[in-house]
Amino acid sequence: MKQTMKVKAQAATQKQRFMLHSKIHGATLTGTELHYEGSVAVDRSWLDLADMLPGEQVDVLNLNNGARITTYVIEAEAGSGTVLLNGPAARLGQKGDKVVLLTYCLMPESQARSFQPKVVRVDPVNQPVPG
Repeated sequence: MKQTMKVKAQAATQKQRFMLHSKIHGATLTGTELHYEGSVAVDRSWLDLADMLPGEQVDVLNLNNGARITTYVIEAEAGSGTVLLNGPAARLGQKGDKVVLLTYCLMPESQARSFQPKVVRVDPVNQPVPG
């Protein structure tokens, strides 16, 4: 009984780390829509490749102007190559800007040390690069 309680106590006190879960790298903004509730619309097929979910929190890093936006994902049509900033975030990018989308997850340090995030690289015409 004491051993079980000791194991549970150790598990409860194990350090947790926020880690990069997935990344879509090098996407090109296909547009902005200021008069929308907010979010970033992303090609559904990319969401599947990157293990991102609609409604999931995402950071959008704009490589052209250095802006970092925290918002949530909504799905755009699969195969469309869409990356569309909506709502207030639309003020922080413009069509043609290169962006990186990041999601994070919380995990025990023991798992974090060997965890490998999902990375989807996108080519200049907004298609995923194999591999």
